[in-house]
Amino acid sequence: MSEFPASLETLRRVREDPHRLGHRGHGPEGPVLGAGHGVTGPASKRIIVGYGFWIFLLSDIVMFACFFAAYAVLQEATAGGPTAAQIVEMPRVALQTGALLLSSYTCGLSFAATNAKSRLWTQVFLLLTGLLGLAFVAMELQEFISLAERGATPQRSAFLSAFFGLVGLHGLHVTVAGLWLATMMAQVQVKGFRREIVHRLICFNLFWHALDIVWIGVFTIVYLMGSLT
Repeated sequence: MSEFPASLETLRRVREDPHRLGHRGHGPEGPVLGAGHGVTGPASKRIIVGYGFWIFLLSDIVMFACFFAAYAVLQEATAGGPTAAQIVEMPRVALQTGALLLSSYTCGLSFAATNAKSRLWTQVFLLLTGLLGLAFVAMELQEFISLAERGATPQRSAFLSAFFGLVGLHGLHVTVAGLWLATMMAQVQVKGFRREIVHRLICFNLFWHALDIVWIGVFTIVYLMGSLT
């Protein structure tokens, strides 16, 4: 049987190496401790938190899938009202998409700074992420107000109900994520990089990136395909 790492520093490095987590390591350092395989013992708290939050995200994606399905069924039920091609404003949607995708990049940089234990750059990138998310939500609210002024409200047709439901649900998620981000910035500032704070930042990053993935679906199905019909 191979020798386990002797020093605490080696133990920490093996446990936290993202390229080996969850794998049976048989390199010079021996098995990956805390990966949950055989003699290496139970999985670390970091892995358990990540997997558990992925399960939550899957349940959230199921909910989005239901709204996508409703939109697909009702997109032709305009009741004589405006169609998707008549309400879509691609320049504004393109700006929204760019802001959200860029926020995903800055969010990833914030967690890289967290791994480097840099409180300043973690806060800077989290702030940039929040500002880009705020810009996204502001443009979406502007879109909804503009549609309402033209009489295109959810009560007008089943299509508009599905449209506002799907797009609004995503916007609500981004708004809640922004409040979560502000809370995490306060916790990092006051408590630093405690283990539980880092675990919460992992969950926040997963949530924010999941919202980006969902928005790609919304942009493609609702706006891009809608503008072509």
